[in-house]
Amino acid sequence: MKLATLNNHSRDGSLIVVSQDLTMAVLVPTIAKTLQSAIENWSECKPELNDIYQKLNKNELTNTLPFNTIKLLSPLPRAYQWADGSAYVNHVELVRKARGAEMPANFWHNPLIYQGGSDTFLGPHDDIPLFDEKWGLDFESEVAVITTDVPLGASKDSAEKSICLIMLANDISLRNLIPDELAKSFGFFHSKPSSAFSPVAVTPDELGNAWDGRKIDLPLVTHLNGNLFGQPDAGVDMTFDFPTLIAHAAKTRKLSAGTIIGSGTVSNYDRSKGSSCIAEKRMLEIISDGKATTPFMKNGDCVKIEMLDANGKSIFGAIHQTVITVNEYENVC
Repeated sequence: MKLATLNNHSRDGSLIVVSQDLTMAVLVPTIAKTLQSAIENWSECKPELNDIYQKLNKNELTNTLPFNTIKLLSPLPRAYQWADGSAYVNHVELVRKARGAEMPANFWHNPLIYQGGSDTFLGPHDDIPLFDEKWGLDFESEVAVITTDVPLGASKDSAEKSICLIMLANDISLRNLIPDELAKSFGFFHSKPSSAFSPVAVTPDELGNAWDGRKIDLPLVTHLNGNLFGQPDAGVDMTFDFPTLIAHAAKTRKLSAGTIIGSGTVSNYDRSKGSSCIAEKRMLEIISDGKATTPFMKNGDCVKIEMLDANGKSIFGAIHQTVITVNEYENVC
């Protein structure tokens, strides 16, 4: 099943069910007006939404509308929680190596995770606003899951069962603001503006054998300004799978239905697969040549993030964003 949120000029939009081929959609206000409402009542709403989904794919509905990703908000336009991990530890190791820092051994056994801003997300085709190119704007191509309610101290098995939807993420970072924030030993804030997510969120069964209950075994494809930037496999070199990340997040707190958990930048040891963020490519350049030459994003740059199935069909639709420079007097909401 594929779900999305239509921009109806309200904060939370309108839930729509989307056909498998991403061509048609239908509003479902009698089942759930918003995706958050559906997730909070998932056991009741899921079968009803799936029934609509099956009829939509068989062209048995008359109240359909063309599926247009330009008219979408994020599947969850805002969320009670957005927590992003760093599941590909080889990526962390690489970044630290480039600056000559040793990586603590517990990074391989204890997941890294930060709590991001979730009061606003960018839509999958929204421009990325940037006040100052010196801030070092970077994309981060990731996989994310949405959970139902997760109890305090949840086991990995319980955490796995809580995964109701999967989507892609662009965890936007301002790289040159990160060092000063981390030096304060109090985490990210300014360096992590609003993230963006794929046009649709899908139930795990949509991934077939590519989903094993813990991670997706498919390449995550990123293009920068029309050129292939990377296509690492999301199922390879993922040190901490999603149940592990969820259980880690729930160690000292309950997670509310609609919590989003991100994988962190997808990265493979096989560097021929390219990278999922500019920072990683710059680190590889430093290690190889002694200096970074790939610039961070600037006004007019475009990033496209997508995942294709075994037949080359888009699963989630594409995150496709362009950077625009703004000033403090402009309305960038």
